Parts: sequence; C-alpha cells; structure tokens
Amino acid sequence: MREKIEGHIKTFVKEYPSKKATVTNWQEPLITYGDAKNPMFDKLKEVVTPSHALPTDFLQDAETVIAYFLPFEEAVVKSNIDGRESSEAWGRAYIETNQLIFDLNSYLHDVIETWGYKSTILPATHNFDPKLLISEWSHRHVAYIAGLGKFGINRMLITEKGCCGRIGSVVTNLKIEATEVSEEEFCLYKAKGICERCVKNCVNDALSIDGFDRHKCYEMCLYNDKLLNNMGVADVCGKCMVEIPCSYKNPIKKA
Repeated sequence: MREKIEGHIKTFVKEYPSKKATVTNWQEPLITYGDAKNPMFDKLKEVVTPSHALPTDFLQDAETVIAYFLPFEEAVVKSNIDGRESSEAWGRAYIETNQLIFDLNSYLHDVIETWGYKSTILPATHNFDPKLLISEWSHRHVAYIAGLGKFGINRMLITEKGCCGRIGSVVTNLKIEATEVSEEEFCLYKAKGICERCVKNCVNDALSIDGFDRHKCYEMCLYNDKLLNNMGVADVCGKCMVEIPCSYKNPIKKA
C-alpha cells in the first residue's frame, strides 16, 4: 500500500504545474507514515498547545498519519536570499504550495475512498490561534512523529531534502506500517554545536539559540504580506531557511 500511496503523491505533484499552470515547480516529495495511536501525539498537547488535535479527533478509527514534504525548486530558494523582504517567487511558492496541499489531500481522499477507507482533507496553514499564533494541528510536529525529519533551531523541520518547502499531512483509517524514526539530530547546532546560520539570517530578531519570539516572526510575515498583496495571502518570510547548510539536505548525513 505504501508504494500505491507514494506513486499517487509523486505523480500528482509532478503533473501539477502543467495541469494548474503554476509558476512554482517542486522537487520529488518525501513521504513518511506515523502510527495514529503513537503516544507522542498526546504529548503535543504539552509541547504545542493543550488544544492540539489528535488523529482520532478527525477520524475515530484513525490508524495512520501520512506526512509529506514538498521541496521547493532551487531557484525559489535562491530568490529569497538577498534583502530584508521576502522575494516574490518565495511568496508565490508559498501560496501555490498551500493550494497544492489542499488539492493533493482532496485527491488522496478520493483515492483512499475507492479503496474502502476514509481520510481527512486538512489545509496547509491558517488553522492557528490568531492571538497565540499556535496551530491546533501542527503539520511540522505530526511530521516529526511520522519520521519525516528533525527540528532545527530555526523551528523548521529538516528533512533528507532540507527545510525549504512545505509540509502536508493526512489522517486515515487505512493501516500503513509506520516509518522508522531516526534517533540522530539533523541540525548541525544540535548535533555538533556549530553553524547558527539560521539565527544570523533572521531579519527581525525573532530567533535566538535558546528562544523564538513568534510574534516578532509573524510581524515580519505580515509586513511581507502587505508587500506581496497582489498575489493573495503571502504572510511569509523564510530568511532563516535559505543559504544555510540544511536548506536542501540533511547536513549531518554523509554523502
């Protein structure tokens, strides 16, 4: 069943730019699977927010959380290196990838239904508390539990294809074997005490080695949204993700 799911996801993403006439292109996705009954999901109520949802809040008989990473093409990442403001290409990629995630989840819902099972259609973003700025279904955290990657000090999930991209997730009552979770860190600072590039890249002093001011971060995102208001909601920044060792890969992994 893994092969079928992954085949559908990869084909959908590959064909999406031509079918939807997007400006953005994506690299091949990474897909992992988490056991919906993993007790770590309960811990998200402590780590993220007490109101964080469980897989069983979406489907009472949930068995699996499918998590996937959609890596941006290199041109999008490089476009966002210079300057204080987010590039237009980065903002466009954010908007188009959010739509891709919704469309992909809708497609998977229909495919899984033909197999006699159920799944969720979860949005990519904007499902957070506007005051606390905390999501009640954190795609990054559920993807971490599903073995998709490890958190860097920039609070982004570092996957085997880096952190520059978007994460989506699906809850289903289709049973799929869980992905083995790596024990090692992917962040150079967490693993070896070196790098700190993401902190140095932060343009609004929101990020430090020991902390993260989500309100300062979102302040910059809203600033960029005003600049990029000709394309839709682009409350993005991304400076802490570009031109760093984990932009495109897991920097710990040996070639």
